[in-house]
Amino acid sequence: MRCRWIASTRLLKAGAGPLLLAIASCAPLPPTVVVAVPPVPAGQARAWFYRDPGPYDCVSTPYIRMNDAIVAISQIGGASYRDVQPGQYQVTVDTYLTAPDQSRYAYLFPGQQAYFKILCLRNWVAGGSGRNNNDYRRDSFYVWEIPPEVAQGDVARSQFYGGG
Repeated sequence: MRCRWIASTRLLKAGAGPLLLAIASCAPLPPTVVVAVPPVPAGQARAWFYRDPGPYDCVSTPYIRMNDAIVAISQIGGASYRDVQPGQYQVTVDTYLTAPDQSRYAYLFPGQQAYFKILCLRNWVAGGSGRNNNDYRRDSFYVWEIPPEVAQGDVARSQFYGGG
């Protein structure tokens, strides 16, 4: 009986390592407030991107672009940043439908931190020929520039997805 108990204990210990690694990989990312974010590099500006989680938020994770270059991925409940050269930028998010008010133009000055909130209109386009008329659903995304005094608290509570 003791040998069976020892064997099962060894198997349990041997399996615990991979099990712990699997559990750790599923752990949520830390909130931005506990991450040591470096200061804005000299002569550059920083653009923050964040998306609040919500019970009716889209599950899509579209690209965020600055002047058509991909700079981040919009993650639900996440925040990230990109350090850029000062200048004028058009901030957009890949979306199914486009409208003139979905993007933001911003001039970023050296040392400035600008905050862009990504919003989703879930199932903006939906329909189909099926019984429930929901064969397809398409989300639509918007970019809002948010004042730093409002956005910093939202970003601090968001999961940190990195920057650079």
